Amino acid sequence: MCEICYIISVNLILFEAHEVGKALSRRDERTIHLLKVLHKKAGDSFEAGLLDGGRGGGTIEKINLDGSVVVSLDVQGSPPPRLPLRVAAGFSRPIQIRRLLRDLSSMGIEAIDLFGTELGEKSYRDTKLLNDGGARAALIEGACQSRDTSVPALSVFDSVEQWLSQRSWERDYNHTLPLLVAADNIRPEGALSRITPTKRPMVLAIGSERGWSDHERDMFEAAGFSRLSLGSRALRTETACVAAATLALEKIGELG
Repeated sequence: MCEICYIISVNLILFEAHEVGKALSRRDERTIHLLKVLHKKAGDSFEAGLLDGGRGGGTIEKINLDGSVVVSLDVQGSPPPRLPLRVAAGFSRPIQIRRLLRDLSSMGIEAIDLFGTELGEKSYRDTKLLNDGGARAALIEGACQSRDTSVPALSVFDSVEQWLSQRSWERDYNHTLPLLVAADNIRPEGALSRITPTKRPMVLAIGSERGWSDHERDMFEAAGFSRLSLGSRALRTETACVAAATLALEKIGELG
């Protein structure tokens, strides 16, 4: 199986640096997408990029008798900058995690953290998605969708307490103090939609579908987080993440 995996619907074909100059097998999903979906032929061009590198175009140089494809790349353009938003989410079902990673990656945010929560289903933390390449494939899928060549940094923590103790955002943002928000529809202090727009980065925590325990709320308060509501309805974790991330990006001026 190729190292970069896709669903069929992509807007940018991504390659690893070590793949340049090598033929893509006929079973490679990129080959299938180019020949069967886009109906490209030898000599045709397509949008392409190097993972963690430039973006631009590719050309199909040759279609071999065995169905493999030889391409050349011209990827001198710069990818879009990553946006100063870190989203941390409680573990959910593996299929939901995959959607969450894909969709947040397509939004261009800087980092994604996953952590166990006290009210979340403990078995979800044992998902193979994080070790079998599935998580990476979902991040890349999101990048392809949004014509990006980079993906968010992904980190995993056992608990909210461990995540808060490491305070990764302090290293990421140097001396800029980010706005710290924990989404909470049960005991909110206000609404995320009503916070004052700012140019500061944001760290956004979303719980599992059962929400936060009172102990976790206390930890967030002690760590300087504001607990803000997304509304009165209980949302799926991946839905809440996308909705909250969209609001957050608007509030920090990154959707203009």
